[in-house]
Amino acid sequence: MEMAVTELKKNKALLCLECGKCTAVCPISAYDREFSPRRMLAEGIFYGGGDLISDKRLWSCLTCLLCSERCPVDVRYSEYMKGVREIAQKQGNWGEPSHGSALLHIMEMMTAPKLNQNRTGWINGNIKTAEKSDVLFFTGCLPYYEDFFAKDFDFHPISIAVDTVRILNHLKIKPAVLPNERCCGHDLYWLGKIDEFNKLRELNLKEFERSEAKTIVTACAECAYTLKELYVKKLGLNSIEVKHISELVAENIDRFKFKDQNLKITYQDPCRLGRHLNIYDSPRDAMKAVPGMDLNEMPHNKRGSICCGTTNWMNCGASSSRIQKARLTEAKNTGADTLVTACPKCQIHFRCSQCGKGKDKEKTDIKLKDFTNIIASAIDG
Repeated sequence: MEMAVTELKKNKALLCLECGKCTAVCPISAYDREFSPRRMLAEGIFYGGGDLISDKRLWSCLTCLLCSERCPVDVRYSEYMKGVREIAQKQGNWGEPSHGSALLHIMEMMTAPKLNQNRTGWINGNIKTAEKSDVLFFTGCLPYYEDFFAKDFDFHPISIAVDTVRILNHLKIKPAVLPNERCCGHDLYWLGKIDEFNKLRELNLKEFERSEAKTIVTACAECAYTLKELYVKKLGLNSIEVKHISELVAENIDRFKFKDQNLKITYQDPCRLGRHLNIYDSPRDAMKAVPGMDLNEMPHNKRGSICCGTTNWMNCGASSSRIQKARLTEAKNTGADTLVTACPKCQIHFRCSQCGKGKDKEKTDIKLKDFTNIIASAIDG
């Protein structure tokens, strides 16, 4: 396939030394011996990628960049996977979507220009927002996650939005919240649905322009990556700054007074916040500033952190489940009471894994909290 070869060249894949370091550290390869980043590169290099286009395992790659951390020649493997997926889905090939494709269909529905949504019903009298502000809170898909997951888990995704605004209010910020923003498009981009991603980006950029905001704050690691890298940086939008809420808290830590928490925690580095954006210290610095909050690191942390096991609501099977259980076990073995995440999807995936009744349940039984919930609950006053 000539297009697959084009992707190989564009993403430095032709430099591959076939050393196998990518496969050695790949979380999926650890539990699925048929999945191998090295083999998938070889398929493209030596055979043009014909079989790879129709391989269901093409959609299992987490695009977590752990392979890139080990690659001695800087092959951009995750971008290669995204490019091959773009070719594959245009030819009618597709993976195995989770949740009956419902969440992917919602994203696609949001590309409709005349779509009207009820996205702001979560705003209550205890938090303050504004129609226009220099600071915009990008809610992302949290309202949809609330409708989709709150009934099944002891967890309300929309609480992440509420507590983000509470944190902003503590900093004397009344953020704007857009009534008709769309999904940032992260999942569609990494699934190779670039046309649909571009539609979402265009619609969101029009909303941003109307808001006149200079700073966009988000509590989602995937939104942070997408807005920073695929909107602002890629399009050269120098008038807008994007921050994950952990960055804002860390930068303004002297403006917070916290109550003693007496809590042992460990922290899950989201792939997009960590390896994709190189944001490791901000969430840690913020949590360490809370009295009585004892951070116990997992052996796999920061650049070596292990993904939550699935991405893009795609190919969430036995390998994903085993990755999640191993990660939860690693978290519990630190002696922590609570595993803190900084991406809503990480918590959703881990909670889903905890729903099982197998022999591993006791090993994976650890409380889960979002960074925003931890910080907001610790604020004194």
